[in-house]
Amino acid sequence: MSQVQYQLSSAGENALMLYFEQRIDPAISALVQQACELIRTELSEHLLDILPSYASILVVFNPFSTDVYRVRRQLQHCLQQLQSGNDSTGRQIELPVYYSEESGPDLARIASTKNISIAEVIRRHQAVSYRVYAIGFAPGFAYLGEVDPLLQMPRLSTPRAKVPRGAVAIADRQTAVYPAPSPGGWNLIGLCPTAMFTPGATPVMPVAVGDEVRFVAVDKAEFIRLGGEV
Repeated sequence: MSQVQYQLSSAGENALMLYFEQRIDPAISALVQQACELIRTELSEHLLDILPSYASILVVFNPFSTDVYRVRRQLQHCLQQLQSGNDSTGRQIELPVYYSEESGPDLARIASTKNISIAEVIRRHQAVSYRVYAIGFAPGFAYLGEVDPLLQMPRLSTPRAKVPRGAVAIADRQTAVYPAPSPGGWNLIGLCPTAMFTPGATPVMPVAVGDEVRFVAVDKAEFIRLGGEV
């Protein structure tokens, strides 16, 4: 078992930031997930919030029930229990996608740029299991990686003023589903009918950091039956 490398630093009066090796890597993501589980147990009622990302964790604690010195010791105790190489315990999630030139305006351009068929773009996008590395930009926006190297595309030089809710997109090594209408510069290849963020629901999102996501193609009729809108 190799020793886990990390850095712990202050992030405010009642917050600490935990950094692992700064790279996109399933092994680092698994450490993030494992550390979050340990921290939730160790800090218990003192924990106000915990925000995992690709290779870091922001820990926000209640300054009225504990102090930074105690929390730092507790975090170090958690980190001593980490085991590198452990597999992720995240869930396996399937998300339906209506892939078409109607629902994915950049689908044909990606196919042309890569000199492959639209059907091949769709096949390759579905063939990969994507890890949820981080959630950000907007509530419910999950950064998923990594896409097939042949499908990697740079962000648009001019972002769209409005991307529809449920848009499935690619940017560089990542793919994502837009949880709500918003500006965006990712390449759009389809639409997903699954709500990615529902305030008041339990849970509010269908995915969490550490989960594995597979996309499954559905036709237009099934997409609409599942609640999608074109």
